[in-house]
Amino acid sequence: MSEIPLVAGIELGGTKCICILARGPDAIEEIVRIPTTRPDETLAAIEAVLDRWSGFVAIGIASFGPVGIDRRGGDYGHITSTPKPGWAGTDVAGRLQRRYAVPTGFHTDVVGAALAEARWGAAQGLADIAYVTVGTGVGAGLIAGHRPVDGLMHSE
Repeated sequence: MSEIPLVAGIELGGTKCICILARGPDAIEEIVRIPTTRPDETLAAIEAVLDRWSGFVAIGIASFGPVGIDRRGGDYGHITSTPKPGWAGTDVAGRLQRRYAVPTGFHTDVVGAALAEARWGAAQGLADIAYVTVGTGVGAGLIAGHRPVDGLMHSE
């Protein structure tokens, strides 16, 4: 039987960023916390972590928003009209995908949390959930039929 592949995960929050290298929720290889500061500084710190790691086959990014989540849109993978100074227009997913050439997923931090709860956590087995978070900002992630509910506007 083959080993479960390594995946790099990034939770980009308003005040801190968490990078994780794992094979699943119960098989975590390493967790690194980085302060969220200016875009270039934070993304360079993330890249320094990912450069140290080897063998990951994909990157998943859950970011503060608003973010571009439509893969057909020109702003996919970007932080869009955020109130966080300096971050509006930052291409997070594209930068990392170009550097590491692995499949790269991107969504809001709150939808990432909702998906994790639905797959491995308190909402496991439920098809429809609402996940509400209060942190640096307030957000809600909706899952219906096991899939994120995304609309024409920012889903947070």
